[in-house]
Amino acid sequence: MASEATQVISGLRVRLNEFIAGETAGGFMLMGAALLAMLLVNLGAAQAYDALWHIPVAITVGDYGIDKTLLHWVNDGLMAVFFFLVGLEVKREILGGELSSWSQASLPVFCAIGGMAVPAAIFLAVNGNAPANMDGWAIPAATDIAFALGILAMLGKRVPMALKLLLLAIAIIDDIGAIVIIALFYTADLSLFALIGGGAAATALFILNRLGVTRVAVYVLLGVVMWVFVLKSGVHATLAGVVTALAVPYRTKGEGKSPLEELEHSLHPYVAYLILPLFAFANAGVSFAGLGLGDLIAPLPLGIAAGLFLGKQLGVFGAAGLASALGWAKRPDGVSWAQLYGLACLTGVGFTMSLFIGSLAFPGPEQEDAVKLGVLAGSLASGLLGFVVLRLFGRGTGEGGTV
Repeated sequence: MASEATQVISGLRVRLNEFIAGETAGGFMLMGAALLAMLLVNLGAAQAYDALWHIPVAITVGDYGIDKTLLHWVNDGLMAVFFFLVGLEVKREILGGELSSWSQASLPVFCAIGGMAVPAAIFLAVNGNAPANMDGWAIPAATDIAFALGILAMLGKRVPMALKLLLLAIAIIDDIGAIVIIALFYTADLSLFALIGGGAAATALFILNRLGVTRVAVYVLLGVVMWVFVLKSGVHATLAGVVTALAVPYRTKGEGKSPLEELEHSLHPYVAYLILPLFAFANAGVSFAGLGLGDLIAPLPLGIAAGLFLGKQLGVFGAAGLASALGWAKRPDGVSWAQLYGLACLTGVGFTMSLFIGSLAFPGPEQEDAVKLGVLAGSLASGLLGFVVLRLFGRGTGEGGTV
């Protein structure tokens, strides 16, 4: 029995290390893709860049079809795969991972709540006299886990593994919050027929789960059907990925990996190394021509940047301190308050998720560059400060490489 438990724990450690390594490498690719997009737009290729992402792409069957620009296929289609992976990770962590007990989940839960509420409040305060901007309140509430882990990777073993796990847990809960926000606040006019179709597909998925069906292809096929219905319904299509993931079986009667673990393991490289960098390349192309300080301190970009840079660190670090003082949660062993503050700063790297929510809040071109400017400024400042704090207060604990 003890031997079996040791093997299980060892397997979990291997998978967790693989996951963190993948996110870290993906973070570097994200940085490169975002930098490439900005260089192209600012070095004379802006027209070609815009033309590329506005190429119409249609898939039709008879009189029915989906006709979107290439940018929308990335944001609505490929990002649904990203949210599918997020859903798989959330389900695994809740059922058997870092969020499977309150003692493990309490601190990241409080930190994530503070890290979503305070940035939103700061954004609303800055934009109080600009009602047209109010839909952007959720933009600074998000954290980009790949970018943040990429920054941690630059610090090597100066960062204890406990800090990486805490950041991972906070980001996962943050993703849950983002999913709820998208579902509740960023929907267009609803189509009852399409909603019924999506609901029927979702019901079929969960019936298959209860019947013990473990064939991955069945879940993927029904997930695609649900994605089409949800896309047509007015609810954002990425939510179909989350619902599909929650229906995938986590435990099976036989030995070996479950369908959830198989899917997570096989999808992660494609998401980390292709989908997220492609999303970054498609959405980070902001032109700095003619921009000055006045553009950054306009209410919309300032609210986003201040929410990410000030709101995230105040919300996460403040929530951790309050929960600790009240005895509701405790700081992880081997993690100092200074390191926890550095982590809080890194949660202000919103990038991918913030850009994604920004595209939902302001789908038109009028505020597109302002959103990108605020996200890039807030994320860059947060990443730099977090890196400096952890560089100064990190220490070689011998825990940086493995769990």
